[in-house]
Amino acid sequence: MEPLDAKALPPGALLLVDSAPIIYTLEAHPKFAGRYKALFARHAAGELSLAVTTITIAEVLTGPLRAGEEALAKRYRTVLESWQVVDFTADIAETAARLRAKHKLKWPDAIQLASALSINAEALVTHDRDFAKVRGLRMVG
Repeated sequence: MEPLDAKALPPGALLLVDSAPIIYTLEAHPKFAGRYKALFARHAAGELSLAVTTITIAEVLTGPLRAGEEALAKRYRTVLESWQVVDFTADIAETAARLRAKHKLKWPDAIQLASALSINAEALVTHDRDFAKVRGLRMVG
């Protein structure tokens, strides 16, 4: 996986964003949030398009819901749904099963990767090192 260099991403690129970069940014994680700041700034400027999976939506909403913060969860969902949402389809499920078998990925990781491939994403933005062994899609983080 290559380091994230948001400036090097081509204008108009579509990126699938994994859960951790979003959570780190939303929670202002002291060590990792800064790593993704330029990416989200380029998106806000209309230079990049972002996509998320329904798994990412579920993972991002878990924290606020666990804390009883319904209003915060609703705000997060509104933001995430303003991006391209990749639904979990039978085709993505089959691709995920193939990727999981080949690379020994965890189910959520295999689904993220299959989803990124299904939308022809320029890259998968992740903090998950389990993707390091995967070839065929640019992994940045």
